[in-house]
Amino acid sequence: MTAHLSITSTSTVQPAVADEAKPAGTPRPVAPAMARQAPWWRIRGDLPKTTVWSLAAAGLISPFILWWAYTALGLADPMFMPSPGAVLERLGRWWTSEGLLTDIGISVWRVMAGFGASALLALPLGLYIGTYRPVQAFLEPLTDFIRYMPAVAFIPLVMLWVGIDEGSKILIIFIGTFFQMVLMVAEDVRRVPMTQIEAAQTMGASRSEIVKLVILPSARPAILDTLRITCGWAWTYLVVAELVAANSGLGYAVLKAQRYMHTDKIFAGILLIGLIGLLTDQAFRWLSRRAFPWRKQA
Repeated sequence: MTAHLSITSTSTVQPAVADEAKPAGTPRPVAPAMARQAPWWRIRGDLPKTTVWSLAAAGLISPFILWWAYTALGLADPMFMPSPGAVLERLGRWWTSEGLLTDIGISVWRVMAGFGASALLALPLGLYIGTYRPVQAFLEPLTDFIRYMPAVAFIPLVMLWVGIDEGSKILIIFIGTFFQMVLMVAEDVRRVPMTQIEAAQTMGASRSEIVKLVILPSARPAILDTLRITCGWAWTYLVVAELVAANSGLGYAVLKAQRYMHTDKIFAGILLIGLIGLLTDQAFRWLSRRAFPWRKQA
């Protein structure tokens, strides 16, 4: 027994002695798995900001380079796939003589109005569904049922109920985002750890205090991410909304260009909608970084 203990103690002490015997500055051996792993490919690793911006720029530019090369080599019929230069030229004409700023303004108004009305109702409803089990049991199955109905199918009904004015377009965007947003907010609220709620209950907090001081502050970052995602969905419903007797807007311009096979204007409208959607997404990311600086965010 004594011999066994002495062997064990010697074997455990020897590596430490060997480390002390190494000259200063000698690099420690790296584990084989870490040695094979490049710094860029570490799971959820960090990258310098310059590298992130460079990769983002490359990711955005490379499809346009491929598009330009494909059309420049004459591999596409200009009637069906115009070149980037032709799209830029059409965008210039749209700006100078076809009321591009007016189309952008009315489309932004419709999307933000529909999205804002959706958030105004979905946030408290999702909070109640995620907090109180009876509300969840009563409303969640109905919300799940309606959210699978395509928003396009509601267009005839919306025209009958609301007419063909701005309200109908805003309502289509509302229908397309509201039910998804309710369920996502409820899920964000349900992710609040029960230990936080129980700790507040132990300290004698009332139900309203727990909702106001525990659940809402804990769920706010996730709820803001939900708003960012559903705002993107609101932009995807723009063309659908502008099917309803519109005479202006980016979606209307795309649909009108489709009738006359103006594919350069179709491309321009799609790219504009994507660009404005990207800007709103980045605005939400900026707001999240400002409101919750402790979060590790890209």
